[in-house]
Amino acid sequence: MAEIMEKNELDYTCGLSDDELTERFIASIRIDEEIRKIKGLPSARYDDETKRAYLEYPDGRIEYVGKQNKTT
Repeated sequence: MAEIMEKNELDYTCGLSDDELTERFIASIRIDEEIRKIKGLPSARYDDETKRAYLEYPDGRIEYVGKQNKTT
């Protein structure tokens, strides 16, 4: 016997508002970046000007990843 359970929006967000979820998400990213910096791990970034992804190391070094697209 299958029982149909109805869920509302609050069930999926544990009763938190969209603004609260957004604040917590932003804080979690900031904390993760601080931990990566302490551990000496690079952070992934994206350069809008060159349209390329890169890794930024805690010492400030930048290393582009992937192949550069060539236009002919």
